Amino acid sequence: MDARTTETTIPTAGVRLTADLVSPDGAVGIVLFAHGSGSSRRSPRNVAVARSLTGAGLGTVLVDLLTPEEEQVDLRTAELRFDIPLLADRLAGVVDWLAAGGAGPPLPIGLFGASTGAAAALVAAARRPDSVPAVVSRGGRPDLAGPDLSGVRAATLLLVGELDGEVVRLNEQAAAALPGLVELRIVPGATHLFEEPGALEEVARQAGDWFVTQLSSAAAARPGPPPG
Repeated sequence: MDARTTETTIPTAGVRLTADLVSPDGAVGIVLFAHGSGSSRRSPRNVAVARSLTGAGLGTVLVDLLTPEEEQVDLRTAELRFDIPLLADRLAGVVDWLAAGGAGPPLPIGLFGASTGAAAALVAAARRPDSVPAVVSRGGRPDLAGPDLSGVRAATLLLVGELDGEVVRLNEQAAAALPGLVELRIVPGATHLFEEPGALEEVARQAGDWFVTQLSSAAAARPGPPPG
């Protein structure tokens, strides 16, 4: 599938963040990634998942949630990477930018969050219920979303490695607390980082199916142009 890759800066929450946009022709939706603690838009795992989603007909946005200056501070303190409200505010701002046509004609928006980034994705989804119809969490920490978890209306898929015991328990609790459509799926034989052969590919496949289904439904439900 033909796709265009663009590096851009996105204004959000008082800062400008660097992002890589991939826009396949005829995309049914666009997926914004929220990376985990200590990572960046160049996370090899998220890049691999994003490439798979592009192949499934989805646009992708891989964004650095911290500025270069903040990243230098975070390398010393490791504080900003766990500031879920800060990261969620920035994700919500990127959602607003996408919804306003910043990346081209607006498409239904999905959020893909990994590890702590999943909490930020869920908070952002709760704050933008009309803009975000779908969320996928990979090895996520939905417990860090706190009370915002009860406000998530997006269809949510929780993917957890079978051998990631504590995170499985936390996701079971989150699945019981989320008020909308939610599915918890365990990837057999996988640990937290899904490094086992075939594990990340399974995550990408299930995430792609989820986003295509949910974002296509959201697109179909959008009001069409008024009759001429």
